[in-house]
Amino acid sequence: MDVVLCHRTADFDTLGAAVGLAKLNPGTRIVLCGGAHPAVRSFLALYRDEYPLIERRSVNVAKLQSITVVDAQRRELLGKASEWLDLPVPIQIYDHHLAADCDIPTDQIWVEPVGATTTLIVEHLQAQSVSLSVAEATVMALGIHVDTGSLTFDHSTPRDGAALTWLMVQGANVRAIADYIEPGFPQVLQDLLSAALAQLESETVHGYTVSSVLLKTSGYTPGLSSLASQLVFLTESDGLLLGNLYRTRSSGRLRLTVIGRSRIEGTDLNQLFRPLGGGGHARAAAVTLKTEKPTQVLSQLVKGLTAQIPPPPTAADLMSSPVRTIRPDTTIDQARRILLRYGHSGLSVVDESGALVGILSRRDLDLALHHGFGHAPVRGYMTAPVRTIAPETLMPEIESLMVTYDIGRLPVVKDGHLLGIVTRTDILRQIHQLNPQRHGNRREVVRTSIQDRLRSGLPPHLQQLLAVAAAQAEQRGWQLYLVGGAVRDLLLATPAHPALLREFDLVVDGADTPQGEGAGVELARSVLQHYPQAQLQIYGQFQTAALIWHGEAEMRSFSVDFATARSEFYPYPAANPEVAASSIRQDLYRRDFTINALAVRLTRSKSHLPGGELLDFFGGLGDLDARQIRVLHPNSFIEDPTRMFRAVRFATRLGFDLDPQTQAYMEHAIASGIYPQIRGTNGKAPALQSRLRNELKYILQLPQWPQALKRLADLGALSCLHPDLAIPHPWWRQVRLAQVWLQRFDPHGHQHQSWQLILELLLATLPAPDGLQVAQTLHLGESSQQHLAQFASQQTRLEAALSHPQRPSQIVALLSSLDLGELILLAALSSLAVRREIWNYLEHWQRVKPLLNGKDLIQMGYTPGPAFKDLLAQILAATLDREIQTQAQAKQWVRDRATPEQTGLKNFTD
Repeated sequence: MDVVLCHRTADFDTLGAAVGLAKLNPGTRIVLCGGAHPAVRSFLALYRDEYPLIERRSVNVAKLQSITVVDAQRRELLGKASEWLDLPVPIQIYDHHLAADCDIPTDQIWVEPVGATTTLIVEHLQAQSVSLSVAEATVMALGIHVDTGSLTFDHSTPRDGAALTWLMVQGANVRAIADYIEPGFPQVLQDLLSAALAQLESETVHGYTVSSVLLKTSGYTPGLSSLASQLVFLTESDGLLLGNLYRTRSSGRLRLTVIGRSRIEGTDLNQLFRPLGGGGHARAAAVTLKTEKPTQVLSQLVKGLTAQIPPPPTAADLMSSPVRTIRPDTTIDQARRILLRYGHSGLSVVDESGALVGILSRRDLDLALHHGFGHAPVRGYMTAPVRTIAPETLMPEIESLMVTYDIGRLPVVKDGHLLGIVTRTDILRQIHQLNPQRHGNRREVVRTSIQDRLRSGLPPHLQQLLAVAAAQAEQRGWQLYLVGGAVRDLLLATPAHPALLREFDLVVDGADTPQGEGAGVELARSVLQHYPQAQLQIYGQFQTAALIWHGEAEMRSFSVDFATARSEFYPYPAANPEVAASSIRQDLYRRDFTINALAVRLTRSKSHLPGGELLDFFGGLGDLDARQIRVLHPNSFIEDPTRMFRAVRFATRLGFDLDPQTQAYMEHAIASGIYPQIRGTNGKAPALQSRLRNELKYILQLPQWPQALKRLADLGALSCLHPDLAIPHPWWRQVRLAQVWLQRFDPHGHQHQSWQLILELLLATLPAPDGLQVAQTLHLGESSQQHLAQFASQQTRLEAALSHPQRPSQIVALLSSLDLGELILLAALSSLAVRREIWNYLEHWQRVKPLLNGKDLIQMGYTPGPAFKDLLAQILAATLDREIQTQAQAKQWVRDRATPEQTGLKNFTD
């Protein structure tokens, strides 16, 4: 185990540096050696599960492999963890305190003159092109802000500023940074602060606290904006209007200045102040006006602000459902496997009656496993009693409970029944969803109603189809979402390049039906009643169904997939996933890339908000703007190698780049050797069989397939098909020639598909048995397998036969038993002599008919018999070899050769 140690009373700089190091070295765990600053404690109460934290007492000292110390150089700052420094393991230090005396024996030490230790780690991350999550970028930005006074302290350097800039590009959340920074405060404002705190009036609206205060001073007081920010911080107000009444020095007239601050999504102080002549930003604005009624003006502004506040999400909106539960007698080991399978950070514990009796968190589990109690029941390690919330509990109250009591998950209970659960992750996703990082044209995407996109980007009959499905879902109390590629393509569409949609993916977030088919299947059956011309297909194993239209006049060829929101678990790499009912969040979490994990709610929300809400939990909008493909999970390519091919396909089709970290995950999966190992040990790997064939088909059907295939070859991904598969340089010329031939002799693909031909050409570069084996593994068609099975022997036969001149009839005899695909394959990969004769055969000789047919022979008086067929073959050969060129010559040729003695034919006219 590799660990990074944060000093006692951890501040944001030591935590931010540790998070960055854990990102640089995957698998590293972070240890807080003792306590933390209050702001850090509050921050971790919400963000703890985003970082690889482990308690000091849960560390197995015998398994320590390396230790890194950040923002400290003395043993005393590490508490009891300092005992580990005497172990025979590598130790390194990162710090920015140049004058500190180091008493820790180290193998490597980095101490440089920057404002924050985090800056050093950021520079390493930049050098290695590592991408950060929002939570990682935010805590690192906080480390630099706090230790440099937001770049105002004397020891701040340009390196700190550059590091902050990069972190903002990575997605650091500005609101969170503002919430946790403690700015300095001059003495002149501290007296006013005391007065303001004494006179402050507050009210609660939709769970948000709105405060106001009117201060009277003898004259104008600078710095009131800082006072307003400090008041917000100290009183934990979500909105504040600070009024200052004073007389001007020049005229002695009364002036009222009102400074507004708001952290409430949906409010706009600029809009509130503009009618009075003020303005600013939505969250920070000010106005100065003449008035004799300051109290009345301030009261009206408070009413205006509270009227802007939208109802916040409730627990019913945020919760994940159904809830994964276990019994008190479930063992720690069993609970660990369930957490691994479903990617949860905690489990609800219920008794036989279904009543909630406890919560088991990942921290509880780590501690039990550390002490070797994997066999013990969870009842001894779960947290009980459990603090719960109701479905109508508002998000601000939920957030407050989590921070106040350091609770990572709150069960939603009504009438004693467990309805769902709200986790830290649910809250964070909602925060970041409501506060997206806007850059480039993403602002337009976020601010444009997706309902408008649906209306402008979809023809009326497809809009009607979605409306019918949404109405059916609402009747059953379900939420319905349009997900995946359709959402992606609608957001990318422009008037010049509209979305060309051939299918919808709809996900139902609802409980299973009594029949156990799943809500998606039931919804598909109900929509079918409105579209009886569609064909219904049900896939019970995956709780999905599809409606398919085959060339219907209005719908044309279109399909709609209906799925119950579900989670996935891969029992082993390259397996088919096992699925279970889950929530829309878990359903999106199981997907491959961020740009495919977007969803639009088509139904009204549980808070009765209209449809059209865009769900983007993983930064898909930002990746659309950045035009990059980013995978959701580090192990994604281990679990399903077809995702490598999908990533390249999307990148090629959309003109996107692969995110550097995503490409690194690909290269790691390939270099790990997991795919040959799967073939050797498991013998069953659906992701390396028909699913991989389908991905290859989609790629090879792209107009830009050569770029995609070359990218796969450069990545080494072709080793998923065969360890030795590569593309030799001449192959590109050969495949271009083969495509020209296919277009010439089968332009409509009636005999052979282009993608099949390209794949056969690729596999033919392998030794014959290996190419055939790959074709069988991919479940290619029988004709393709036959081509590859016979290729080597046929090529040898043709090369030998055509090494010296042959008559056309002899060449036709050699080639007539081969189909078009096999002939083109042989022509592309054989010598010029073979290629020339195959061309002559396809272009000329295969079309040649004998100058006489059976009817002609009968008219000549010959009676059909055993030799009739041979005679016709001889006539064709003579025609091909131009021994006969007219029917008269042909008839004479027959009379000269077709005597009864020679052929057994009888000629009654001679």
